[in-house]
Formats: sequence, C-alpha cells, structure tokens
Amino acid sequence: MKNSVSDQSFYIDSDDEDDKDFSRDGEGEEEDAGNPSDSDESLADNQRQQSKTGSYITTWPQSYRQSIDLYSSVPSPGINFLNTPSLTRLGSSFMQSSLIRRHTPESFPTPAPAVTAPLLVKEDEPKRKSSHALLPPPIPRRRSSIRKDDEKPSSMIAHGHELPISHQSSFGQAVLNGLNVLCGVGLLSTPYAAKEGGWVGLSILIIFGLLSFYTGILLRHCLDSEPGLETYPDIGHAAFGTPGRIAISIILYVELYACCVEYIILESDNLSSLFPNAHLSLLGMDLDAHHLFALLTALAVLPTVWLRDLRVLSYISAGGVIASVLVVLCLFWVGLVDQVSVHSKGSVINLGTLPVALGLYGYCYSGHAVFPNIYTSMAKPHQYPIVLLVCFVICSMLYMGVAVMGYTMFGQATASQFTLNLPKDLVASKIALWTTVVNPFTKYALTMMPVALCLEELLPSNLNKSYMYGMGIRTLLVLSTLFVGLSVPFFGLVMSLIGSLLTMFVTLILPCACFLSILRNKVTPIQVGLCGLVITVGLVASAFGTYSALSSIVANLSG
Repeated sequence: MKNSVSDQSFYIDSDDEDDKDFSRDGEGEEEDAGNPSDSDESLADNQRQQSKTGSYITTWPQSYRQSIDLYSSVPSPGINFLNTPSLTRLGSSFMQSSLIRRHTPESFPTPAPAVTAPLLVKEDEPKRKSSHALLPPPIPRRRSSIRKDDEKPSSMIAHGHELPISHQSSFGQAVLNGLNVLCGVGLLSTPYAAKEGGWVGLSILIIFGLLSFYTGILLRHCLDSEPGLETYPDIGHAAFGTPGRIAISIILYVELYACCVEYIILESDNLSSLFPNAHLSLLGMDLDAHHLFALLTALAVLPTVWLRDLRVLSYISAGGVIASVLVVLCLFWVGLVDQVSVHSKGSVINLGTLPVALGLYGYCYSGHAVFPNIYTSMAKPHQYPIVLLVCFVICSMLYMGVAVMGYTMFGQATASQFTLNLPKDLVASKIALWTTVVNPFTKYALTMMPVALCLEELLPSNLNKSYMYGMGIRTLLVLSTLFVGLSVPFFGLVMSLIGSLLTMFVTLILPCACFLSILRNKVTPIQVGLCGLVITVGLVASAFGTYSALSSIVANLSG
C-alpha cells in the first residue's frame, strides 16, 4: 500500500559533483591503461549490476511504484499527470493521463553528461527496442549523501502550470503519509478486538506494534543493500529472484483487493444502520437495507475507478488522518461528555476467540507495502526511523485509546465497528457515522487502482492500450468485490482473516525473510535470533488466526 531520496537526485546533481566524477575518472585512466584486466573486470561488474538493476524495472509489476505512491499520497517523481507517450507501455489509456514512468526525457532538463552517460556498450543499444523500449534507464547507484538538503527541486511546465518533478517529502509529509496508511478502518474494530481477546489481549497490540516497527526498519536495510531497490516487490526480487517478486506482489495486491471488499461491507453496515427500513424490490428480488446499500455503494464507486486522473481523490483521501481523528474524538465525546456508556468491566481474557483478535490487531499495522515508497521519496532519508517511530507511537495510542474506550462503553455488546454502537440521535454519533461513510468513497478507487494496473500489464500488447479493456477490468473488479462482500458480510471476521492470512506475511514474516536472504553475509547472530523470533510469532499468529477466522465465517454462514 515506500534508500535514499527518490531517483530524481541521481539525475539532478550539482556541477561540482560532476566535476569530481570527471576528475576521479581522469585520475584513474593511467591506472586502467596499465591494468586492462582490472578495467575489463570492472566493466563486466558494471554490466552485471546494470542488468540486475534493470530487471527490477522491467519485471512485472512495473506500475507498482507509481500506483502505490498515489494510493498512499506519497509524492512520487513518477506521478505528474502529464499525457506523454512514455506511458503507453504500462497498460491501458487510463494510465496515459495519470501516470508517467520515471526518468523519461520529457520530464527532465538536459542532465550532465557524466551522470547520464550509458554504462552499457553501444552494441547493446539496438536490443533495447522492445516492448520495454520506453522504460527508464537503470539506476546505477543511489546518491542520497550527494544531494544537498537545501537543493531545490527542479520543475517543468505543463498545461500552463509549473509542476515540481522531484517531489521530495519533508519530515512532516512523510509522517502524514505514514499515518494515512496506518490509521485506516482498522481503528473502527479495535474495541471489537478487545472484546474478542479480553483486556490481556491488548498486550498483543503493543507487541505487534514493536515487531512491526522493527520489520519496518529491516525494509530500510534491504533497500540500502543494492542500487535500484525502491519498492517491496523489488526487495522480494533481490531476496528470492523473480518468483519472490511475483509472490510478494500477489500477496500485496490481494490485500488491497480485500480492503476494497471491506469498504463495501463497511458502507453496507453503516448506511443500513442509518436507514434500517430502506428496501427495494427489483426484478422480482426484494433487497433489504444491507444488500441495497452494498449495491448502491458499488454503483457509486464505479465511476471513480473509471477516472483517468485520480489527483482529486488522492488529495481528498490524504485527509484520512483527519477523518480518523475526528471519529475518535466523537467516540470520546459520546462516552465522556454525553455520558452514554455501559462502563462494563469486560473479560480479562477470552481464549476461545483470542485468535480472532490476533488478526484484528495485526491488520492495524498493515502499512509495510508503502513504507519503502515513503523512504525512497524522503528528502532526508536518515530521518526515516524517526518518521516510523512517530507514526507507530501515534497510531498505537489511537488504537489503544479507542479499544479501551469502546470496550468500556459497550462491553460484550461491542459490534465489529464501534460506530454501529453509537446512539443515532446524538450529533457526535451522526458526525462519526457520516465521516465513516464518506471516507471509503475517496479511497476505494485509489486502493483498487494498483490491482487494475497490474492486471492491465498482463494484457497482450495489442489490447493493453484499449480504453474499453481497461474499463472492463475495473468494472469486473468492482462487481467482484460486491459479490464477495455480499457473500461474506462479516466486517470483523473478514478483517481478522486479512490480518492473519495476508498482513502477518507482509508485516512480520516477509521483511525478516528478505532481510536474512539479502544480507545473509552481514547479519549478526542477534539479528538472526530476532528475525527468527519475529518469523515464528508471525507464523503462529497467522496459522491460529486464519483457522479461527475461517471457522467463525463458516459457522456464521451455516447459521
């Protein structure tokens, strides 16, 4: 849903650095002349590194970086919404006016020769005339220490407006992007998780927070290990080759798709609580409130997934942090000011349903898909650990506060979303409900877009530029989420299943596995032990949580 600054810093460097590069090259010419074998070996190493780095760019999914940047509101150099030919290779015409591949000639002023000189021999250039001919050149190395902090980003003129192309995130922007990813709909279910696990189960939330923070730092080390690594799939590629990249990408895309299913269920639950008597007879079918609002939600979001330019939705969805804080404040207002509360003591621990709580708490920290994008977009990447710490502390406080307040107020009657427990006649309750209802409408298209783009990449070259095929893929995806949401309309249990089956791998297991694989010759025994512990916790929680969630879903469907 993220080692160094973005790739723009490689192309836009000061003249002083270029002069130094030329000077160093000149000093080494005499040595190279006297040692031709060393020079040949160095050239061969360069070519191998170029080939390896280029494979990160040319291997499916190519659209991951740009689509996840837009989904998470991370300012990416690849997203400038200009309609240029450099998009034609990525998929259907939906992308042509909303995404641009990085490092295209149209997007940059003429760079210094020393920086952009090709590292491959000229004989290889004709071979690049393929379906990936418009791909950006591979990035030989990151130069985060070279680009000066006060260096201003370059810009370009588009449609009469000046658009920055480096888009370096400040500390505050990075924190907001992290909070926007972590503070999602999982906040609504933390009181339900407290009910399922008991008060002792709240310790799981803290443990998962600490482990997730640690694995977020591991992702940074993975990105720093090789040039060209920018995204989670890139890390999987470096760790386990192309199969690893594909497997991790599929897990990430399935998680995004499942989130869209949750949006459908969430809208259906909250709108039907606002209008419980709504119904519609259509084609001989009598639709109750839940089915009716699920259908209306799908019809409402359908035009948004057809949009070519998702900038407006991206800007609006960036207010998700505000929406989350507003809903939390409404909960505390209802409990403390309006004094609508049960003041239940609750259960100390519920062993029978504790595995369900494992998945719910795990879902709360499902932001690792975006963390590499946040890191590589930062103007000062050395601040990444602090950014991550601030995000996890704030989110953990919100989650803990909502869990304690909601479970104290509603006790064993706590619903899968605390908004369903709020009295409907109070102003604060109405604000919380309508905020919860409106927010997913802005996020659905942004969440589904990466899934749609990755599928469009798989279309044959004679079809992937068709507007109608892209439109059809998006329509089918929306209808499928509607079908799944109506088939399994259990918000809390579906969230627990996502958290156990998918988030545990993305957040805990895979970062440690990739770290050990990529840096196997450099890791310390302590790091090996910690990674082994995290992987064990992730596997155990995933197994018990998945089994418990699936069993509960089957039991509810049978009943």
